[in-house]
Amino acid sequence: MALEEIELDLSEEDVPADIESLIDESDKRIDAFYAAGENKRAPKYVPSDPVLFYKGLEYVTKNDLPHGRVFCEWGSGFGVCACLAAKLGYESYGLEINPNLAAYSREMADDLGIKVQVLETSYVPEEYESYEGIGGEYLIKNERVDSRYAQVVSELTYEGMDLEIADIDVFFAYPWPMEQEFMQELFDEIAVEGAILICYHKAGEMYAYRKRGEGL
Repeated sequence: MALEEIELDLSEEDVPADIESLIDESDKRIDAFYAAGENKRAPKYVPSDPVLFYKGLEYVTKNDLPHGRVFCEWGSGFGVCACLAAKLGYESYGLEINPNLAAYSREMADDLGIKVQVLETSYVPEEYESYEGIGGEYLIKNERVDSRYAQVVSELTYEGMDLEIADIDVFFAYPWPMEQEFMQELFDEIAVEGAILICYHKAGEMYAYRKRGEGL
């Protein structure tokens, strides 16, 4: 993979009051979601750390590392991080295949007056497939994609998104441990050179990667 790690500075400073208020509201809604047992219909949903995410995205944004300001959250759940990205000035999208979570995230964004587009779709484009095997999740390209590369990548889209995937500047994902390598491989496959992937791996760990050009 042609990825380089970006060293993040996740400062100890408090987040702004409006961001803290947004996170508090999302925490209340997520707590109610679990208390009502609705997580049984979304068993793989586990929220990431929104404060760490905000600090990570704020860092790459303030240092002008992304080429532009289009953000996409893979497996967006309640859409908290997509909302935070919108607060930082991004055109923000969330991809959530679970219809209940997609509905809750749209409701929260609307209630808070935050412009986020939540698409009820997989973060794996239709030109690819994924399967779980021994040792993790694996990515499969169809024949069109395998015939390869730059022209195909520039044409990839997510259903319902007006932009091409090549227009996305920053991606965010919270992969399960067995999905971490898969997420990086998928990003390397479908993102354009210079795009950034931010990943939350476990408590207190946030990483960022930039896709480099071949041969760099």
